[in-house]
Amino acid sequence: MISRSHNWRLLHAAILLFAIQCGGALRADLNSAREAMEDQSNPLFMITSSRGSLYLELFPNEAPENVRNFMALAEGELSFLDPISNASYSPRYYDGMRFHRVIPGFVIQGGSPHYHPLGMPEEVLADEINANALGLDRLPVLAEDGSINPILNVTNQEDFADRVLTPLYSELNIGTLNEVEEQQSQIVASLQSLTVMRLYEYEGFAYQNLFPTRGITRGTLALANDGPNRNGPEFFIALTDAEWLNGRHTVIGQVVEGMEIAVSIGTTAVDPGSFDPSSPYIYSIRRVN
Repeated sequence: MISRSHNWRLLHAAILLFAIQCGGALRADLNSAREAMEDQSNPLFMITSSRGSLYLELFPNEAPENVRNFMALAEGELSFLDPISNASYSPRYYDGMRFHRVIPGFVIQGGSPHYHPLGMPEEVLADEINANALGLDRLPVLAEDGSINPILNVTNQEDFADRVLTPLYSELNIGTLNEVEEQQSQIVASLQSLTVMRLYEYEGFAYQNLFPTRGITRGTLALANDGPNRNGPEFFIALTDAEWLNGRHTVIGQVVEGMEIAVSIGTTAVDPGSFDPSSPYIYSIRRVN
């Protein structure tokens, strides 16, 4: 029986061979990636995939803990306990994984612990998002004409009740229809002053003002999550501007070279609900500066 560690060694050998064969082209791309960086002192990482290579500039001054965690996962600095053998491993976490979720024209997503033999790291990290820097503290939920801010993607009255009215009633200690009728003026006033930032805080998001935060635009590298303060290894690259994700996902970097590779990966949908053997491979994620 071939051991898990043997499989990893074979995979790493294949990655090394691939890098040697493509070395000249990678060096050329590295030079242009460095030139495109906002700050050349930032970490620069290369994703080598079955579709080609793309380069990521990370932002440790904007999300220090989450950037540090991403780097540690990529460079094999975190220990995992194999639930089967009870042995401890420190793998380069992303090597051999896939882009398991692709929505054409929107995102490509990788790093899901559901598709890793060692699963989820023990520690999940808090969000590092500055809602004020994003302007969410000044963005109203309701426009002056009473329409709902489109970035909320509230499509019907049921959504509006679930996402806006229910938490607002809870904050106002309103629990019955009679109380709704008695406090209509207060409810209307609260709705008119409600900001997107406050609405997201109702959902459990907590924000900080220590570090700057940028919005999610085309080429942004951010962390996927299943709720507030639930950041692990899973990440996505935005293929388009997506302001409706602002304030809900921690941004850790951006693509500075090879965006055409990300777009190529993003041309074919991949359903995260089932394993797709045709989904693009991530051979490795390595620091290159």
